[in-house]
Amino acid sequence: MTTPSTPSHSSSPTPFASTGPYGHRQRMRERVIAKGAEVLADYEVLEMLLFYGTPRGDTKPQAKALINEFGSLGAVLSAPVGALQKAGINTDCVAALRLSGLAARRLGEAEKRERPQLSNWEVLLAYFDTAQEGAVIGQLRVLFLDNRNRLLADEVIPFDEESGRVRDTVAEATAILRRSREVHATALILIRLCEKGVDPQAVVGADEPLARELVRAGGCLSIALHDVFALRGGSWASLKQLGRL
Repeated sequence: MTTPSTPSHSSSPTPFASTGPYGHRQRMRERVIAKGAEVLADYEVLEMLLFYGTPRGDTKPQAKALINEFGSLGAVLSAPVGALQKAGINTDCVAALRLSGLAARRLGEAEKRERPQLSNWEVLLAYFDTAQEGAVIGQLRVLFLDNRNRLLADEVIPFDEESGRVRDTVAEATAILRRSREVHATALILIRLCEKGVDPQAVVGADEPLARELVRAGGCLSIALHDVFALRGGSWASLKQLGRL
C-alpha cells in the first residue's frame, strides 16, 4: 500500500514575504528613500547605522539601549570608542557610529561658516568688510536672517539702479518680503555702499521710506527690520543709530 505523501509547504503561498530582520531592514530603507530620513525617530536612525556592523539580527533593542545609556542620539554618536565598546558595540558598528558623528560635526561646521551668526556689533562689522569686497558702489543689499540671526542669504536689490527714477518703496518692500518668505527669513538688515567722499549719514536717509514700509508690512508677517546701514570703507551710519528707525 502506498503511503500518502506529505503536502509540500513550499508550494503554498505564505502571508509574509519575510518574518526576519531582512524584511524589516528592507522596509526601513524603502521608507527612507520614499519619504526621506527626516521621518525616522532617533532610535531608528541609530538602528539603521547599526545595520552596517550587524549583518544579521534585530538592532532595534540595541539602539534603544544605547540611547537609554548615553542619553541621546547625539551623545551616542560622540561617545568615545572605549565607552561604545564597553556598551557591547562591535568594531564595525563603532566605526559606523564614529564616522557618522564626524560627518555631522563637519556638516555643522560648514553650515556655520556658510551661515555666520550676525548677533553682535563686532561680528556684523566684520561681515561688512566682507560685504564690500567686489561690491558695486550704490547698490542696496539685503541680509536675510533666521530667528537666531544666522545669515540665510545676502542679495542685491536691483530696483533703484536707474538714475532719476522715482522709487516705488511699496514695490521694493513687497519684493523683499516675498523673498524673505522664500528663504524663511524672520529678520532683515539693509546695506547701502557709498562712494568715496560721500557722508554715509547723508546716504542712509534716502532709504528711510523703504525702511518704514518694511517695518509696517513686515510686522504683519513677523519679519523684523533690524537696521539700515550706509557703508564707506570703515565708516558707516545707520537709521537706528540716528534715531530714525
